Amino acid sequence: MTEIADRQRVAPASSMPRGADEDPRMPRLGGAEGFAAFVAGQWGEQERRAPDVPGSAAACGAHRARLSEALPGQVIIVAGGRAPARVNDCYYDFRPHSDFVWLTGCNAEDAVLVMTPTGAGHDAVLFLPVPFLPGEEGFYADVVRGELWVGPSPGLPDWEQALDLPVRDLAELDSTLRGVPQALVTGHRDRPPALDRREDSAVLERVLSELRMIKDGWEIAQLRQAVDATVLGFRQTVLEIPTAIRSGGERWLQGTFDRAARSYGNGPGYATIVGSGHHASTLHWVRADGPVLPDELLLLDMGVEADSHYTADVTRTFPTSGRFTDVQRRVHDLVERSHRAGLAAVRPGRRYGDFFEACMEVIAQGLFDWGLLTVSVDEALSPRGQQHRRWLVCGIGHHLGLDVHDCSRASYDAYQGAELQPGVVMTVEPGLYFHASDLAVPPELRGLGVRLEDDVLVTATGADVLSEALPIDASGIEAWMRAPLPDPSA
Repeated sequence: MTEIADRQRVAPASSMPRGADEDPRMPRLGGAEGFAAFVAGQWGEQERRAPDVPGSAAACGAHRARLSEALPGQVIIVAGGRAPARVNDCYYDFRPHSDFVWLTGCNAEDAVLVMTPTGAGHDAVLFLPVPFLPGEEGFYADVVRGELWVGPSPGLPDWEQALDLPVRDLAELDSTLRGVPQALVTGHRDRPPALDRREDSAVLERVLSELRMIKDGWEIAQLRQAVDATVLGFRQTVLEIPTAIRSGGERWLQGTFDRAARSYGNGPGYATIVGSGHHASTLHWVRADGPVLPDELLLLDMGVEADSHYTADVTRTFPTSGRFTDVQRRVHDLVERSHRAGLAAVRPGRRYGDFFEACMEVIAQGLFDWGLLTVSVDEALSPRGQQHRRWLVCGIGHHLGLDVHDCSRASYDAYQGAELQPGVVMTVEPGLYFHASDLAVPPELRGLGVRLEDDVLVTATGADVLSEALPIDASGIEAWMRAPLPDPSA
């Protein structure tokens, strides 16, 4: 990539010093007047249409209305953020803050939403930085907004049309907020200077998390799209197992899925987990730097984030040989029984925690039957027991949406202590993780890790498993591995 001296602004030619102190990596532009005059003209028109996910503008408008109703009379400010620095003048890919996306559908850097109370609710205005076009000094001198550096960029009218939301120049934000002594502020921590002296509001974060728990029809459609793309990514990844065994290992499979996620959506919704052999027992094996071992289990925890930024989160555990061994199947069958018990507990009106307890009861009973528990099942399941969780220490489900662990700022009563309602989308993901160094289990179990994870929509009458295209039983997984790759265009 082209190296730059400063992310915020490269000095224009007229101010670039000459002599020994000049950065030799920067191009010599010659006479300032000659360069500036010559670079300003003879540029044709380019398309600058803002990204527009169908249905997003209407959905985000409805989301703003819900927030306005929840916080009447409050000035609300939500910052979208900017890409964090990786090193020097290299930056990570930008992904806007989820609360900001939920309210605007905008993915521009440094954007800020301001909602001002009125007698009938709130007026919403989006503040965006203006791109530098041909003829302006910033066109070639600003590496963040200059089109010579970043390519064609939508202007404020383009964003306003795409988002169905008033849009103003970010330069006006400071003067707009000067007369606003108090406001509820949230969003990305890396934000424009006009917000530097304003503190985040825990109340706003909590309200937004709780509003986002119930997905509307448009959001559910986005999640279905993300899940469908994820299933296709699983297929392409599993077909690469023989190649990964020969060379490339876990990284080859991680890269295979990440390429699929980028092709069918915005990218991976989180760091792709690929664990072969004893790595499968490490809950978040995102390093993926080991080999893919023949005849061992392979745990894949992966999700595509759609262009709308809604993400899937699915896990399956595969035998790299194509067939489970007896011991592998025994562990997988226990996890499957636990998983099915958890899925059966996801129903409207049931407590959120019911699926957790249902999964744990099956796991504790199975471990007791195997002779691994030194106490009774009842004692293990008691609050002072929990011995079975040596092999399942993590949580086994969470809300899902714009974040893979969605709505995390919600209160206990609204999340863990709440009853499930139609429109909730969540995961169910029990597992068993026997580490290679675990002397509390017999040798044949050491190094085995199994997890099953599905994305589940609570409906008016029950639940809809969005990821049901991937089987959860051992025989079904073996058959699925042998099936041909479907045509993604079909």
